[in-house]
Amino acid sequence: MINTTWLRTFCTLVDVGHFTRTAERLHMTQSGVSQHISKLENQLDIDLLIRQGKQFLLTDAGTQLYQEAEDILQRLARLEQRIGEDPAYEGLVRVMSPGSVGLKLYPKLLNLQQQYPQLVIDYRFAPNADIERALAKHEIDIGFMTDVSGDETVSCKPVAQEALILITPATTTETSWDTLNQLGFIDHPDGAHHADMLLTANYEQFQHVNDFEKKGFSNQIGLILEPVSRGIGFTVLPAHAVAAYPKPELIKSHHLPVAVSETLYLAVRRRHALSNRMHTVIDEVTKWL
Repeated sequence: MINTTWLRTFCTLVDVGHFTRTAERLHMTQSGVSQHISKLENQLDIDLLIRQGKQFLLTDAGTQLYQEAEDILQRLARLEQRIGEDPAYEGLVRVMSPGSVGLKLYPKLLNLQQQYPQLVIDYRFAPNADIERALAKHEIDIGFMTDVSGDETVSCKPVAQEALILITPATTTETSWDTLNQLGFIDHPDGAHHADMLLTANYEQFQHVNDFEKKGFSNQIGLILEPVSRGIGFTVLPAHAVAAYPKPELIKSHHLPVAVSETLYLAVRRRHALSNRMHTVIDEVTKWL
């Protein structure tokens, strides 16, 4: 592979046309310039110059090398510039989180993108296991999880608490154990986990979500409360998902005697430097949470 330092010296010499002035421009000695040219010729095993004192003529090989090297060096310079740049409000940021917090964060990140059009947000809703896997495989830049990752390549830091809320149809006035049994449970991907956290703390009768008749299931975070709003059953959801429901008059939020919250963790790849644009997203999200 051609040594790019020697190649830059050669191209500068051709541009300047004189060994002494080339040395001055490159802050080298004249002998240093001569050594670079000689090493380049030895590496390529061909004469590039016909020397005439401190001046020279290019051979055919020297002319061809100069013509092609100029383009290569310019592209290398542009590459160095692009790599050296790390703008805070430009580029792609890939984020993944559970649905509830995503309902809160994604619209706000879109507002940020509108403010800085060169910032591109790729936001995915997913369960913890998928977020952990995507981080480990470098498929996303930032994750928000509701459990600490067990993967040694993923680092987790608590950043917020999100309350769990019992949700019933709007016509439900009290939340006795009998009332919940009569309503039945509307399940979702985290339904058993959320119900176990909240109901265990507030109902001594509770053992498992399967104790209730299952009245429905949805894996779409924006639709989980739809059957609840129609009187079909009750469910347990994080607060952000409840706040995002567009028909709040059709549901009722119940704050039980023992409040239970779920911890939200910021997850990133361990021993991986974050770009400035990733720091921008993390800083803004931290404010919103």
